[in-house]
Amino acid sequence: MMTNETNNLITIKDASIFATEFTGRNVTTSNIMYLVQYGKIKKYGENGSTMIRKADLVSYYESANGKREIEWKEKLGSDLNWALSFDNLKEAETTKHVHRLHPYKGKYIPQLVEYFLDNHTDNFKKDVYFKRGDIVLDPFSGSGTTMVQACEMGLHAIGIDVSAFNALIGNCKVMKYDIADVIVETKRITESLKQFVFESHIRDFDDELTQKLNEFNNLYFPVPDYKYRLQQKEINEKEYSVVYEKKFLDTYNDIINKYGIKLRQDKNETFLDKWYFPNVRAEIDFVFEKIKQIQNQSTKKIISVILSRTIRSCRATTHADLATLLEPVTTTYYCHKHGKMCKPLFSILKWWETYTKDTIKRLQIFDALRTQTYQYCITGDSRSINIIDQLESINQDFADLVKSKKIKGIFSSPPYVGLIDYHEQHAYAYDLFGFTRNDELEIGPLYKGQKSDAQQSYIKGISEVLNNCKQYMVDDYDVFLVANDKYNLYPTIANKAEMQIVEQFKRPVLNRTEKNKNAYSEIIFHLKRK
Repeated sequence: MMTNETNNLITIKDASIFATEFTGRNVTTSNIMYLVQYGKIKKYGENGSTMIRKADLVSYYESANGKREIEWKEKLGSDLNWALSFDNLKEAETTKHVHRLHPYKGKYIPQLVEYFLDNHTDNFKKDVYFKRGDIVLDPFSGSGTTMVQACEMGLHAIGIDVSAFNALIGNCKVMKYDIADVIVETKRITESLKQFVFESHIRDFDDELTQKLNEFNNLYFPVPDYKYRLQQKEINEKEYSVVYEKKFLDTYNDIINKYGIKLRQDKNETFLDKWYFPNVRAEIDFVFEKIKQIQNQSTKKIISVILSRTIRSCRATTHADLATLLEPVTTTYYCHKHGKMCKPLFSILKWWETYTKDTIKRLQIFDALRTQTYQYCITGDSRSINIIDQLESINQDFADLVKSKKIKGIFSSPPYVGLIDYHEQHAYAYDLFGFTRNDELEIGPLYKGQKSDAQQSYIKGISEVLNNCKQYMVDDYDVFLVANDKYNLYPTIANKAEMQIVEQFKRPVLNRTEKNKNAYSEIIFHLKRK
């Protein structure tokens, strides 16, 4: 007997026709099956007969995600594969466990890796490309997302990255730890740092400044009245904020002078000199010296990453400009992000404690998920590196496995042309740890731009990487490269690598690092031997 809930049930085919008429664009049966598969609409029917309600379709296409899907497909093309948007996931899922051990601009979400490495098939992914026990290579390893997912899914993985710091991040994510030792050492350093901060009296200064800021904000930027008046356009934010920024400066300077706080270091030669208050720099150096005393090498490395993550958050800049540094901010300022007066950070203690607890929790979660497989990121140039030789100096068993089994394929996101300077985004870490920078070996860096010469250099670089790596792969390899190929360079790259593009998966990128809300897509190119 039909109930009100199941009235107006239609088949997948009829749903495709109805949705096409309703939205005014082509909606395929695969599009409808995606909505069913990912729980966007409820499935009815049994014994292989899938039915859905018209009302559910209408609700979806009138929802925010449904409207966005329609709008983006109109702008980017009907071949946009919305199944790869992963719009059903919360941020906590796309940054799960060790994936958020350290910020990294330009990384892809782990679910994209899972989609192509696991053994499922669907209306879009017709074949299984990798199975448990296979070896996958990421020649542009970045922050190590492919390695982490391989470890979770029972695959071996090799990463290669020209940046020593990137390799450190990736290896720290997949490394096996004595968690108890990490806890003991972080506790030791935290207690020492607290004493160091107490003796410097920076806490007294910070507490007084915070109190004065709270009083000022309650008076001139009250919550929620101030933001409401902004929305009603009763206040011109730019003019109002300038007036009250200046109004608080006298109070700020009085407190600075009272406690004798220095706002600039004596020298300005390095990133650490320029972007940190003298007392913050002193805390950084204090903690780093404590880390050097750690005997367990894996513990020392992961705590070094915690320090790096901490100092990234403590640069002398505004809350909104952590990714786009211009000039150091040494005074209180109006914060457009929070709609009130804010201050730069004068101590690393708060973030050190926060990231220490967060890191240990993430390591514990991942430790319960990891498989007994090999993963390692080699520091080197993927255009010329000898993978076997490098692995033999690190792990002979892993090297022997690669020689006998060979690499099944690649899953990687090469750098985009003229988008990011990969060493510069972690300049603070290179200064602190003393790693050698290899900026000149980056392929497609921001500083080379996006003009014709840069594009030709990019083509040469990526094709050389593929040509070098394929000697270590099985004959029937599968190569997946994630790229926003707005200059149509990858057909030429494939040809120069003696490969052919056999499939293209075009996906919407919904949550971009730059917080840009414009319609944006990238393509996962599937390459095989010619």
